[in-house]
Parts: sequence; structure tokens; C-alpha cells
Amino acid sequence: MQTGQRERNKEEARTRILDAVIELLSDGTVEVNHDAVAERTGISRRTVYRYFDDRQKLLAAASTRVRELAGSRVAFPKQEKDLLDTSAIYEGFDRIAPIATLVRSTPEGRAMRLSQKDERQASYTSAAADAVKDLPESDRVLATAMLQVLHTTPWLEMRDHWDLNGQQIGRVTAWAIRTLLADLRTRGARPLDQ
Repeated sequence: MQTGQRERNKEEARTRILDAVIELLSDGTVEVNHDAVAERTGISRRTVYRYFDDRQKLLAAASTRVRELAGSRVAFPKQEKDLLDTSAIYEGFDRIAPIATLVRSTPEGRAMRLSQKDERQASYTSAAADAVKDLPESDRVLATAMLQVLHTTPWLEMRDHWDLNGQQIGRVTAWAIRTLLADLRTRGARPLDQ
């Protein structure tokens, strides 16, 4: 078999595994694990472990796959300007609404999101670094966490409770983030509660 075909086969198997994790989540599987994925895909348990040698890596890759399904602009921010690109994120969530809802509202969806906690924190810390640099140390974390929440989290609540769509949610969260960034630029070293 040619190297190109072998690589395509590997990528296809990897994608089948990750899509199976998402399907299991959709089916309400209580604990998504290598055995359940192997059973769902027909791929051997050993092969699933070869791709993802522990549950954390399996869930992290599935979380990345969910973002890929939502669209190429649904990603962790690399710089401050990425924090303002909320419409792409929320419209992407609308495109995969059933999956995005499960990821936001089930224990296994939470486990998927938490599997990338360190990567998420590092990304937002880097993207917000300049905006929060003058704050007291403890307030830097608080301000960065709030920017992250506004950047990705309100979708389900605003969709369910206000019947808003991704474009509307993106518009209002971009406004909120711009407002916070402007405040951070002018407040200097004053604590957030002043």
C-alpha cells in the first residue's frame, strides 16, 4: 500500500473513532471509553488505544473534532483580536446545535471540555495578557476567565432562554468583550471591584 493511502486510512480510522465518541455522547452513554468506541466502530480496542492511549486524550481529541465540525474559525484564541470573533463561534455552534448542546449540558460533554482545560487556560491567558497586564495578579485571572466565558459560554443559555441565534449572540458578546477590554485599558492597576 502506498504511503499516501496508508495515511488516508489512518486519518479515516481516527475520524471514525472521534465521531463514535460524539455518537456515544448523543446516545446518552454514561461513560465514553475505549471499549465503547471499539464496539461502536468495529475498530479493535487495541487500535483505539494506539490512537489515543488514555481516556483524557480520547476526549480531548473528540472536543477538537466538535470544534472542527462547527467550523474552522471555532478555535482557541491566539491573540486579543480573536476574542472579538464571537459570531463565527456562535454561528458554528448553531450549525451543530444538537452536538453543541450535549457538550455543554451532559457530564461526558463536561469531561470532554475539561480534557482541554490546560490548553484552554493557556490560550486565553496569552490572548488576554496585554489587556490584563496592569491588574493585580489575582484580578488578571478573574478578568481573563470572564473574557473566556463571554467568548464561548453564553450560547446555550441565550439560545434556550432568549431564543437568540448565533449571529445575535455573537454580536452581543462581542460588544460585551469590547466593553471589558476598553475598561481594562483605562483602569490601570485598580482592582476589578473598584
